[in-house]
Amino acid sequence: MLQVWFVFVLGFLFSANIQAEEIGIYELQRGDLSATFTNYGATMLSLILPDKNGKLDDIVLGYDTIEEYMNDTTYFGAIVGRVANRIAGAQFTFNGTHYNLDANEGSNMLHGGSKGFGEVIWSVQSYQEDSHVSFTYNSFDGEEGFPGNLSVIVTYMLIDSNKLGVRMEAKALDKATPVNLALHTYWNLAGHNRGDILSHEIQILADSITPVDEALIPTGQIKPVNGTPYDFLAPRTIGSMLDQLPDGYDINYVLQNNSLGRLQKAVQVHECVSGRTMELWTTKPGLQFYTSNQLVEEKGKDGSVYRKYAGIALETQGFPDSVNHPNFPSQMVMPGESYQHVMVYRFTTKKNN
Repeated sequence: MLQVWFVFVLGFLFSANIQAEEIGIYELQRGDLSATFTNYGATMLSLILPDKNGKLDDIVLGYDTIEEYMNDTTYFGAIVGRVANRIAGAQFTFNGTHYNLDANEGSNMLHGGSKGFGEVIWSVQSYQEDSHVSFTYNSFDGEEGFPGNLSVIVTYMLIDSNKLGVRMEAKALDKATPVNLALHTYWNLAGHNRGDILSHEIQILADSITPVDEALIPTGQIKPVNGTPYDFLAPRTIGSMLDQLPDGYDINYVLQNNSLGRLQKAVQVHECVSGRTMELWTTKPGLQFYTSNQLVEEKGKDGSVYRKYAGIALETQGFPDSVNHPNFPSQMVMPGESYQHVMVYRFTTKKNN
């Protein structure tokens, strides 16, 4: 049903052609669900919906002003790319040509470099308050070291009163280039300012992970989660096995049966006090599960102070550092070819038995 609704909505997305020269804020609303976005970084600023008693809360961590988003190091709500996650040594080789990229995390690249897609102003292609907003960006040849010109479009859409869809598309115009876009929203289903997420119950439909070294670079292995703290195949709270990890969760999961680009359910999160449940569906093979381990006294919206474990990021994606691991699904997009990445969030509430 989710896939049917998604295809239906796509049919009328590109009715207008609005060019944005300045940074703006765009609200989508249908029923009790509302969300705001900005063309700075194609960023999600908020998502407000009711709890089991009808009380409205914003469940997205963030800031009060655009200036704070410009100066942050958290990637709150941003579209990250050209290649999300990490690239070892900030380099890769393709078809005999070696590319040196911008190293912005030690010797490695993180989320597209010092000025990735989350740090640029996008244009607004189309906007309708009860339907969608589409942001576009033209990434130039050599930007942060990546080869080729790349045309990118990201569309946020309300599918109905409890579903938010995200469609990311990119076309390589003249050179082969890696593309791996991700949405870096931090969620707290109790409310963005309601403490930590350790009591959230989560189910991740993945039986393997891609292990990492001390710099969070994948080793190239794929290992089963069975018998480890990474096993969330059966729902359990995020904090239930946290004492077995040195610093929280920050790992890529290999989603089950998701190598063919079909829209499939990846994860479900439930918060018992509010009664809110969020499902995330995706067409990508990986899911980065991050428990905001590096948040330290981060001043957020409405006077909030976000601390460690204040939110969870669930970034559907290709596998990290795929350009340096031939056994991982390729992220290379050939000239004239397109990259596509679809996500659907489904929100429901239920009272406890």
